[in-house]
Amino acid sequence: MLAYRITLKKYSRKLFASAIAGRWNGAGREVIYCAESIPLAFLENMVRRQGAGFNRDFKIMIIEIPDDLQIEVVRTEDLPDGWRDFMDYSKCQAIGNAWYVRNATPVLKVPSAVLPESSYYVINAERPDSKKIKLINTTDLVPDERIEDILKNYRKA
Repeated sequence: MLAYRITLKKYSRKLFASAIAGRWNGAGREVIYCAESIPLAFLENMVRRQGAGFNRDFKIMIIEIPDDLQIEVVRTEDLPDGWRDFMDYSKCQAIGNAWYVRNATPVLKVPSAVLPESSYYVINAERPDSKKIKLINTTDLVPDERIEDILKNYRKA
């Protein structure tokens, strides 16, 4: 299965887990986020960055997750109310941190907070079998400038 990650050029040469807190992990947990599609990875990044900073400094990472790796799935209907709150990640972090501590699978499939019908993958970079997950290509990100302008104008409103 292929997954996609959009990142700054300087981080695009290898899979890297910063251990910075995110929606599905608390600080200190080494995970890598990637999306089921390039458009979803782009949309999630645009929302998180509020339209700022997309230019030729970013790359699309194409990641291969072997089909034989176990994946734990979090279903939207099993999530508590308020899980999509962009100011409070605590509900999702509790789920992701519990998965990380259980250490039962290298990948957690979660709904996108921006588009819940689509999926994001959280990779536990500390599991030995996560080494089977490979960066297979990196390509340029060249979005239509109008998208960034729309979000920048929305942010000012």
